[in-house]
Amino acid sequence: MTANSNSEVQNGRSLDLIKWAFVAVLTSVAIAVNEVFDDVWVLYRSIGVAIALIFAAVIALQTDKGKQFVAFSKESEKEVRKVIWPSRQEATNTTLIVFAVTALFGVILWGLDSLLVTIVNLILGI
Repeated sequence: MTANSNSEVQNGRSLDLIKWAFVAVLTSVAIAVNEVFDDVWVLYRSIGVAIALIFAAVIALQTDKGKQFVAFSKESEKEVRKVIWPSRQEATNTTLIVFAVTALFGVILWGLDSLLVTIVNLILGI
């Protein structure tokens, strides 16, 4: 890495740090203003907070981490499209099997518990 490219990386990091600080300040100001002006109609406050948060999100997406997040989101969307989702019938059958097995094991555990309680009562003479 040359000295010139190293200084560009440092400038990019410091610019990202400034952007994240601005995002934090903008979000904090939006929350504080919402609290201070609690006598203003809630619709106006909500619109103001939403605009401030959208502006903060746009700035955050301009950072390196924001760009990585966008790339990750696009890749995730591609992977979700590759998934072979079960049909409604398959999902229903699987759900019914899970319910049946759960009920079966519930009955088995209830029976085992009743048997053990009976044995303990016989041993203790209750």
